Parts: sequence; structure tokens; C-alpha cells
Amino acid sequence: MISPLPLAGRRILVTRARHQAGKLSAKLAAFGAEVIEIPAIEIVPPMSWAPLDAALQNLSAYQWLIVTSANAVRSIRERTAALNVDNANFSHLRIAAVGPSTAQALLEAGLFATLTPLDYVAESLVAAIADQVRNSRVLIVRAAVSRDVIPDALAKMCAQVDVLDAYRTIIPEASVRNIAEIFASGQQLPDAATFTSSSTVTNFFHLLRAADLDRPRKMVAISIGPITSQTLRDHGWEPTSEADPHDIPGLIKAVVCALRPVP
Repeated sequence: MISPLPLAGRRILVTRARHQAGKLSAKLAAFGAEVIEIPAIEIVPPMSWAPLDAALQNLSAYQWLIVTSANAVRSIRERTAALNVDNANFSHLRIAAVGPSTAQALLEAGLFATLTPLDYVAESLVAAIADQVRNSRVLIVRAAVSRDVIPDALAKMCAQVDVLDAYRTIIPEASVRNIAEIFASGQQLPDAATFTSSSTVTNFFHLLRAADLDRPRKMVAISIGPITSQTLRDHGWEPTSEADPHDIPGLIKAVVCALRPVP
């Protein structure tokens, strides 16, 4: 009898950071998949908290706050608590979030995103802000290594932009051993790997190199959005499916569409 679950019998590799993988893994498992979690990234503090701390203690100097991920929100939340900075200090700011998960994280932190672009990429946020930031001072809180699309575009609009690191992504040491075991000869290889950011793609290939492995050719890639898809292509891997919308529910739908048995 064929299982009614659309992902029954499928093995899916989840490369998201371990503390963020739960929702994705649980839903894929609920659809019948065997989920293998091998985080390609680990979220760690920036080299120094001093620049972010100084900005959070001087929020009155800014008119806009742009937050690029839920991880950045988590850092803001932790540092404001450590510094005894009250949420009232954010009340004058216009806050922009890149995507609904970031906006939700802000809301859970007691902050409201006044602007979230329709498409969850940096280019869409730039288009949504347009001339609103002209001659304003803008604080951007993001990962230590990120594309400069937003700050470069805002600088051209005559905004004064401060870009501060909220966290770094590194390769988890245990993942090198785990990926070697999963991809060892004789093992049933995953049918697909999911990627939720460019850093998960880049670090996945670092993991393969560290484990002295080649990418399994029969394993397909499922991407959360166009920037992640382009990073896959830069590594010579065309994604089989891309999430639409570019969020976790969209990614789950993309996995199901890519791997559902053909009637």
C-alpha cells in the first residue's frame, strides 16, 4: 500500500543551524520524511559586542533600524537585556525587517516592524524604503559577513549608515564527522538537501571538502530563495526547487513538490 504521506520513504538533509532547524524538521517528518540534521552553520557572537552595545545605548541618534534576520533580533534582545536598555528607547525608530520571520522575532521581542518587504530579499527592502531614508541616520544590524546591497543602496540615497555585526556563522566541528558518516559508502544517501541561506550553502561545501567528499550527484537541492539559489549555482549545483514565498512554509512546500511521488 502506498503511504498517503507525500514524503514517505524520503531522506532529507536539513543544513540549518541546530537551534533553528526544529520547525522545518518537524514538518518534514510529519509528511513522512526521514530527516537528517547536519547543521552547516553555527551561530556565535561577533568578535566584539562593543560596537553594537554602543549603538544600542545611543538609539536616539538614529531614525531607522534595519534588521536582516531573526538571529540579529536575538542578539539585540540579549544585548538590550544585558545593558538594561528599555524597549521605550526604540519607540521613535522606524524599524524594517527583511522577511516575516524577522518581523515575528521583533514582535516577540516587544518591537514592531513598520516595514516588511513583499519579497524577502535585500533588494526588495531597498525598493520599499526608497526615498524614506534620505538624509536619515540608519542602523543596520546583521551577520558579520553579509552582502552590502542594503548599505550601498542607502548610502546612494544620502543616508548615513552604520552597519554593525550581531553574530557570526561558523562551521560546527561535529558536522564534518557526521557528514562523513552519512555519505559513507553503502549508506542510503539523502534524496534532497534543504538550504535556508547562502551561508548554509557555502559552509555545506566547506564540510564536504573537510570530509574529503564530493557532492552526491543524485541528491537534489531545495532553496529558500533567489539569493540562496544563486549561491548554489555559483557552486555548480542547480536547485531543483525554490521556495515561494521565501520562508520555511514555502520551503516545505517546495520540498513536497520536488519529491512527491508522481501519480
